[in-house]
Amino acid sequence: MEIDDIETIAVLGAGNMGHGIAEVAALAGYSVNLRDIKEEFVQNGYEQIEWSLEKLAEKDIISDKKAESALENVSPYVGIEAAVGDADFVIEAVPEKMEIKKDVYDDVEKHLPDHAIIASNTSSLSITDLSEQTNRPEKFCGMHFFNPPVQMQLVEVISGGHTADETLDVTEALAEDLDKTPVRVRKDSPGFIVNRILVPLMNEVCWMVSEDDATVAEIDSTTKFDMGLPMGVFELSDMTGHDITYHVLEYMHEVLGDVYEPAPFLEELIEEERYGKKSGRGVYDYEDGDGVDIPADAGREDIATRLIALMANEVGNLVGDDVSHPAAIDEAVMLGAGFPDGPAKIADDAGLETLVETLESLHDETGHPRFEVSDGLREAAERGGFFGGESGDDLEFTNIEVRYPGDMVGQIVLDREARMNTINPELLEEFEAAVDTLEADDEVRAILITGKGDRAFSAGADVTSMAGNAEPIDAIELSRKGQRTFGKLEECDVPVVAGIDGFALGGGFELALACDFRLASARSELGTPEHNLGLLPGWGGTQRLGRIAGFGRAKEIIFTAERYDAETMYDYDVVTEVVDNDAFDERVHEFAADLAGGPPISQKLTKRAMIYGWEDIDAGLELEAQAFGHLMHTDDLTEGITAFMGDDEPEFEGK
Repeated sequence: MEIDDIETIAVLGAGNMGHGIAEVAALAGYSVNLRDIKEEFVQNGYEQIEWSLEKLAEKDIISDKKAESALENVSPYVGIEAAVGDADFVIEAVPEKMEIKKDVYDDVEKHLPDHAIIASNTSSLSITDLSEQTNRPEKFCGMHFFNPPVQMQLVEVISGGHTADETLDVTEALAEDLDKTPVRVRKDSPGFIVNRILVPLMNEVCWMVSEDDATVAEIDSTTKFDMGLPMGVFELSDMTGHDITYHVLEYMHEVLGDVYEPAPFLEELIEEERYGKKSGRGVYDYEDGDGVDIPADAGREDIATRLIALMANEVGNLVGDDVSHPAAIDEAVMLGAGFPDGPAKIADDAGLETLVETLESLHDETGHPRFEVSDGLREAAERGGFFGGESGDDLEFTNIEVRYPGDMVGQIVLDREARMNTINPELLEEFEAAVDTLEADDEVRAILITGKGDRAFSAGADVTSMAGNAEPIDAIELSRKGQRTFGKLEECDVPVVAGIDGFALGGGFELALACDFRLASARSELGTPEHNLGLLPGWGGTQRLGRIAGFGRAKEIIFTAERYDAETMYDYDVVTEVVDNDAFDERVHEFAADLAGGPPISQKLTKRAMIYGWEDIDAGLELEAQAFGHLMHTDDLTEGITAFMGDDEPEFEGK
């Protein structure tokens, strides 16, 4: 089965997650059968979709026509045969009880076509156990969306013990077609990735309160203002619901043992039905009190170290058990929980040896198994970090070079000079690794991208060699690969500069568009010649160029397929600065170095707020407000104000 074979998706369960998933699928153009056990349930879900689409149209996130079309794609059902009889893909989102899901699967199997895949949106139950309740365990996997599905980017794609690779590939492709970011969970394990990090973290802060090691105010102040998480941990727990946390923790405790024993304070919250914001009271009081009230200056370093150590231990468990790898874990937690950095990077920055010592000390003091150091964490500490302590100098590349020219700048040089620095799949792989390496390096605060020689920054995709490849190229996957790789530059925490000397055409031009700034030598020529070949810009150019130059200019550049000189592209707001040919190397480094000397936390949060706002202005404004509040309590702000008052240059440290 291929992604192109999927036309109809059945979503079982019309609750918050079910109707949200159905809306996402409908917006992507699929026919969606939304089913629940009662007419009132499914009708309420349908009305919620209608309301949400209207809101998206009101905010100009989608057009009125797209909202109407998406709603027309949704058909509400109560009868199971009508809902799944023509389905190619089923997403089950019924309550988290094995017996309920088993009954649903029994009914589904009577009517579901043989070719169809079943995916469960479960957040905690074993995919292997669930798959064994069906007659098609090889065509069963996890597809865990995050709430609300319309806004949240992450989808965990989880392998069960019997899941075929083809099933996972199709499910990942479907997630991408729904405009989501799939992260594969390679092995069925309680909590998968995000909950495996978050739930023990939420439990640990409850243990700290239970044992009088810290107060709620100290914990939330530390996590929100010192660690830079989007919310205090208790604030987040109140929002997600302590009953959900407890339910997932119970399952982890049952399967994995006393390491995940619920804290007494968490059990107290459950007994008193203080589930959080939805019940009016959790850790904070939303009915009779002031709600969330977090002091900005009550944080403690020992709290931060303890919590980072607990997260690092869970990363070690996930890596050691081959559930996932550090980069995927970081991506999942950043997308699914809004962390500014992933837990593996946070742990590496804190120093794994220090974290191991912290856990050993806590274990000696308490004897509790949750502080036992995981094998994965010990091995990572011996390697010098979850990311191996590698620098660009340690990595071997054949299509690019990674340089450290000084002034806190990391440089990626496209190194295929004989072929005009054209881009092939191997270069994309190396480029992605280089970006990850430079971004993880605390000594690098800006990235500069250039091409080898002065003939070309990059003349585009290496179409000739790819067309002559003995193995057929999957063009759709190649497009998605380029989009994802260049997208890393937009999402990168540090400023990225494209130094364009010579041709920047096609895919090379698209690479430059994904950078934050574009400096071009006077001799440079830029453009998108794809229409001359009967193609279109397939690595993000149809989207980014319009955002940078405006819709009209973008159509002119793409449809004419002409080459434009640097001055014209400057007039079109595509090029940031035109540089004399002889001064090019010096000027692009100077420009990148000036950015590298800026306030790194502010730059990181600014990029994220702008990206969020591109897709949803309300989300962007909310992130802007949260970031502004966080920045008010940084050392960098004090440094900036002090330097301003003394008429000096600030020296920002990113603290």
